Amino acid sequence: MIALEPVSGMGRIAIRGRWWIALAGVLLGYLLLAYLILPLLWRHHEREPGLATLPMVTRTSSGIPGDALNVGLVGSKDDALRAMHAAGWYPADPITLRTSIEIVGSVVFDRPYHDAPVSPLYYEGKKEQLAFEKPAGTSADRRHHVRFWMVLEKGSDARPVWLGSITFDRGVGLSRDTGQVTHHIAPDIDAERDLLMADLGKAGMVQTFFQISGVGPTLFGRNGEGDPYYTDGEIHIATLVVGGIRRAEPPVSMPAPPLIALKDQVWHGVSGAFAD
Repeated sequence: MIALEPVSGMGRIAIRGRWWIALAGVLLGYLLLAYLILPLLWRHHEREPGLATLPMVTRTSSGIPGDALNVGLVGSKDDALRAMHAAGWYPADPITLRTSIEIVGSVVFDRPYHDAPVSPLYYEGKKEQLAFEKPAGTSADRRHHVRFWMVLEKGSDARPVWLGSITFDRGVGLSRDTGQVTHHIAPDIDAERDLLMADLGKAGMVQTFFQISGVGPTLFGRNGEGDPYYTDGEIHIATLVVGGIRRAEPPVSMPAPPLIALKDQVWHGVSGAFAD
């Protein structure tokens, strides 16, 4: 038999040192992959390069990160108003004493208020310029709603570009951060994005659909009221028809880059398991 020599103290220290070096290498590789390489690979703004440097999250009036941007429109303000009307979405009333009393009455007495006001959010210091909603029940406590900001006066098509955040209000409660009465959102904000794009397409108000990078894949996001959300991180954008003239043929959907399409497929599998 061959006798094995015991490992000396210096040998054990060397082995531990190699393990620590290997562990540090794995950790460094993970950090580079998760926070540098993959986010760079997932960023794409090939159809609207002017959006590449813009922030992709709104802010509350207190400066807290709010809802993620997840939808966009290409077209004039009139084009946007006509398209949203044709798609069955109502413009939100401004916040006044009257509308504040009316929305409280809608929630308390369970009566309709299709154009109830929405609380303000800010993007690069500007309050939303357009806001719309689509009722999902009798009263204003459950509704789909979207806010838009014009971010480019002239995009690739020499038309204005709008970015927006769309969420579903699932009910009224207290803000986890401020304690104020507010709406709370449902976590699947991609479903709301897809709903709006489908409504606009069915109404014949869209020439083309395309997508750009938004906040990136997010599984445990929280908005300004502390509500959780998850998203594949893509912004879907509709290039609107001009002058509200209904398009007879279906809109053209521009394909995402192959790597983005693969990322989205993987993401939806992960988020589907998470939602279940």
